Amino acid sequence: MSEGAKVIAQPGTGVRKGRSRLKAVRRTAAASRRPVSWKPYLSDLGAGAILPVLTVALWQTAGSAGWVSPEFLPTPLTIVRSFARLAVSGELAHHLGVSLERALLGFLIGGAAGLLLGILTGLFRRAEYLLDPSVQVLRLVPHLAIAPLIILWFGFGEVSKVAIIISGSFFPLYLNTFMGIRHVDHKLLEVGRVLGFSPYQRLRRLILPGALPNILLGLRLSLAVAWISLVVAELIGSQSGVGFLINEAKQNSSTDIIFVGILIFAFVGKLIDSIFRVLERRFLFWRDSFRG
Repeated sequence: MSEGAKVIAQPGTGVRKGRSRLKAVRRTAAASRRPVSWKPYLSDLGAGAILPVLTVALWQTAGSAGWVSPEFLPTPLTIVRSFARLAVSGELAHHLGVSLERALLGFLIGGAAGLLLGILTGLFRRAEYLLDPSVQVLRLVPHLAIAPLIILWFGFGEVSKVAIIISGSFFPLYLNTFMGIRHVDHKLLEVGRVLGFSPYQRLRRLILPGALPNILLGLRLSLAVAWISLVVAELIGSQSGVGFLINEAKQNSSTDIIFVGILIFAFVGKLIDSIFRVLERRFLFWRDSFRG
């Protein structure tokens, strides 16, 4: 074969190699999808419950024996009774619903802004040079430190509370989206060029799937920060919500109600984080990573 024929044959060979590589990746992903067994998760759940159960048992024993003052540290049974009383009266459901609504609204706005801006700066160098330095400077300012300024601007209404949550949930998703896009394997983009993918096809089929692990991590972190920001926003000044419930209990010296509010924040936050971990396993089934 002449030298010119070899040159002409090279693009076709590259296309075939690119298609073969994509098919191999798809076969590997399909083979890695297995029926989910609940036994490992139940075993892990049981192991994780050992320390909390022992702590609660010791706590109850210390309170019942009078080793600790109930005003200082009420027993778990007292906290459960207070929880049941608030749940039956409907007061707990009302405050929890208000808190969830605030957290969700702030997370959706802040997370969406972080995701879109992270994609923009991750894809385009000029956007990175123009926007990223300013975003990084603002990221280094603790968002809770500007909470008094937000309240000064917007007052003690709902806008200030949602704004505090937005300021906290924006940066984790922005940073992880940006880093996820920049860490996409360059060889995948070369395969896309060989196959003649348009810029939109490269984004949808190569870049976003490659950045998905970082994006999902950013979602988890943003939601966690949004939940923490909600606590601060409601403790600063609010007429409803779980934070208001804690603040009111503090003024009335009702330690058991304070513990009810703290445990609600802890359990709901853990539940939301667990849901996101399940989603991670669902969308990242193809990733063959070390799991300990």
